[in-house]
Amino acid sequence: MQRAHGELFHVTRAYEELMRRYQRTLFNVCARYLGNDRDADDVCQEVMLKVLYGLKGFEGKSKFKTWLYSITYNECITQYRKERRKRRLMDALSLDPLEEASEEKAPKVEERGGLDRWLVHVNPIDREILVLRFVAELEFQEIADIMHMGLSATKMRYKRALDRLREKFADTNVE
Repeated sequence: MQRAHGELFHVTRAYEELMRRYQRTLFNVCARYLGNDRDADDVCQEVMLKVLYGLKGFEGKSKFKTWLYSITYNECITQYRKERRKRRLMDALSLDPLEEASEEKAPKVEERGGLDRWLVHVNPIDREILVLRFVAELEFQEIADIMHMGLSATKMRYKRALDRLREKFADTNVE
């Protein structure tokens, strides 16, 4: 019994340290991918729970950071699809999704500056590659592993996403 308590203590301390180290970046990745802080916060909480319960079984076959962002990526995809289904339902019912939102709405991506302003112009997969590269600061191989893509496909998607952003930026400067 005392050994189990000791193991739990070590797992809990390790978890606390990992969350201290990664929580801010994790939230930023989620917010940029999902486009709002409310969903990002929900996904972060879900990811942290999965990490807590999965930490004991983490075998170290990959870097912890890769494992963490793989969980994050999957949770973001799930949340994104859930929101997309909800929007389609609202459209089909001709309801305004803003009516359902509370008065404390999260700011829209378009209202923020920097990278967020440009991420709305790329598709979700390209957005995730850019977020994992710029926000999570992962290497291309780590991104490829997380997204279950080949390394060359990941690099190509990254390059094309950057090209689309450059084109959009050039169009914006002309106006």
